[in-house]
Amino acid sequence: MSTIQFLSTSPEQLAELINEGVKTQLEAFKKDLHNKEAQDDLLTREQAANLLQIHETTLWHWTNKGRVTAYSIAGKRYYKRSEILGSLTELKK
Repeated sequence: MSTIQFLSTSPEQLAELINEGVKTQLEAFKKDLHNKEAQDDLLTREQAANLLQIHETTLWHWTNKGRVTAYSIAGKRYYKRSEILGSLTELKK
């Protein structure tokens, strides 16, 4: 086990260092939370196929078979990122 010594550090300076560390961690947490909320954004067919690393015709087949859900706006198809990721299944080991 290692020992940390604070030489020439006042209690106020130590409190400020801890405060800055907590602020940094909270900012990182907020960014991560925002990224998770952004997972519900809409993807085009091309973006969804790229996300899954498949060809667009494969995505079309999977959509027709009900493996993934597509949404239509003005005749264009979109996919929800969260649903695409949610449709992935774990392989049995």
